[in-house]
Amino acid sequence: MGLFRSALDYLGAAGHWTGYDGILPLTLSHLKITLIAVLLAAAVGLTLGIALGHARRGGAVVTVLANLTRAVPVLGLLALLATNGSLGVTATSAILALAVFAIAPILTNAYTGMSTVDPETLEAASGLGMSGRQVLLGVELPLALPLLAAGLRTAVLQVFATATIASFVGASTLGNLIADGQATSSYDQVLAGAICIAVIAVILDLLLGAVQALVTPGTANPLRRVADRRAAEPAEATAKLP
Repeated sequence: MGLFRSALDYLGAAGHWTGYDGILPLTLSHLKITLIAVLLAAAVGLTLGIALGHARRGGAVVTVLANLTRAVPVLGLLALLATNGSLGVTATSAILALAVFAIAPILTNAYTGMSTVDPETLEAASGLGMSGRQVLLGVELPLALPLLAAGLRTAVLQVFATATIASFVGASTLGNLIADGQATSSYDQVLAGAICIAVIAVILDLLLGAVQALVTPGTANPLRRVADRRAAEPAEATAKLP
């Protein structure tokens, strides 16, 4: 309890939030690295997953690529990229390593979401005269959106949590608080860094969960529930009239 109170005192000190190694600048840098890494992974994972899922081919390719990116140890890849002369100990090395790490959930979910769209639905859309492009954009992608969002949500949380170790290759993240605290035996600082990471991860999960719910068709969509409730109110009011 004493250590936890010390960590809260550390977080409560205004001087620890500003400056080069302050909590706020490190948080912004941590989020920036996470965003760039996920965008790079999405450029690969979404493009490949949507294309292969739409064609209903390449399931083995998706499995192999997803397993390969999962099997690569992030810390080892960070060290390997950091020793590259053109990259070195920079944030770029961390972003590239984290992007590789994020490809698996995005690719897998994109392929699954596209390939599991009901064939009868696609056939009905084609029967209505929709072109292949219209079917893709107007039917397949909207139906696959919940899984696409789930893949991005998983990737963001994984990358955000793993970006903590990016401080070992010179990237400014909240991991700096933990690394510096361990180096100076300031365990209140270590715990404070861990608390910041955990709280922000929970907030990100809640926000992305809300986005996922919004793009989910049916009763799971909160907007749909609100619309249904409003539509039911006039009918209930009419039923109560004598």
